Amino acid sequence: DYQLPTADLLTQLAPTDQTKEFKGLTDKSRLVHDTLQSFGVEAEVTSVSLGPTVTQYELKPGQGVKVNRIANLSDDLALALAAKSIRIEAPIPGKPYVGIEVPNDTQATVGFRDMIENAPFDDNPLNVPLGRDVTGNIIMADLSAMPHLLIAGSTGSGKSVGLNGIIVSILLRAKPNEVKLMMVDPKVVELSIYNGIPHLLTPVVSEPRKAAKSLQKVVDEMENRYKLLAQFGKRNIGEYNAAVEKQNAEAKETDQPIMQPMPYIVAIVDEFADLMSTVGNEIEVSIARLGAKARAAGIHMILATQRPDVKVINGTIKSNIPGRIAFRTASGID
Repeated sequence: DYQLPTADLLTQLAPTDQTKEFKGLTDKSRLVHDTLQSFGVEAEVTSVSLGPTVTQYELKPGQGVKVNRIANLSDDLALALAAKSIRIEAPIPGKPYVGIEVPNDTQATVGFRDMIENAPFDDNPLNVPLGRDVTGNIIMADLSAMPHLLIAGSTGSGKSVGLNGIIVSILLRAKPNEVKLMMVDPKVVELSIYNGIPHLLTPVVSEPRKAAKSLQKVVDEMENRYKLLAQFGKRNIGEYNAAVEKQNAEAKETDQPIMQPMPYIVAIVDEFADLMSTVGNEIEVSIARLGAKARAAGIHMILATQRPDVKVINGTIKSNIPGRIAFRTASGID
């Protein structure tokens, strides 16, 4: 019987001392208020949230103050706070306030083990932690609901770290009969460490032609699954697996053969731009078909690239991959 690994295998990071940041919150709140007032904008700082990398100041605009007046003062606020840049969220989603996010001088490291140990997991092995928000709450992402994910970020932005975090999170919570992985790694060195794990459908693929064939095999598996779903009169993998579980429970009492549930399949493609430049025509059709139809069959994609421009992510692919994670990119357009 397969034993799931525990979080004890992960490194425990020491907490970052943000005492200096905490002590300066009152002075900075007053500075935000005074700066806005000097430009004739009445607003009250109602609360402050010290996050790992940024601090958010919640502002309640005065009567008759237009939100865009605050947004237009971003450069002046950054100058007053001696910040390289600030971000103004107007309004904060779900709140009648304007948020001003200021980078912390002392930024705390968000440890992966800490997230894994404290994340609000459920029974879904594809529900993974991504990080912490400005208030320190863990941000969860359900790959099965996305249902596909595009990760973009230039060299050194943390794209590979984020991708590995998602993979390890799945491996910590899913048995090989629950989730299968198909990995494509043109760089050879990034995902090859996962060779040998029982979750892999095939060894990690690095050669472009083989990558195109592997993606076509995933498409073929999707079509076979749809035939099976139609045969049993089920609409998606969830309904099918629930029916299998019920039938197996009855089969134990009647000595009937046991049916195997469908595992989820996650196809992970790193450096997607490299594949598009070499075998683009071959993989584009497979990616488009998976993007449009694979969700109900329990098949999901994660595409990672340094350059998310139209030559790499065309309109067809973009429209079928609604989930996006953006690290630092080469340009604002990306």
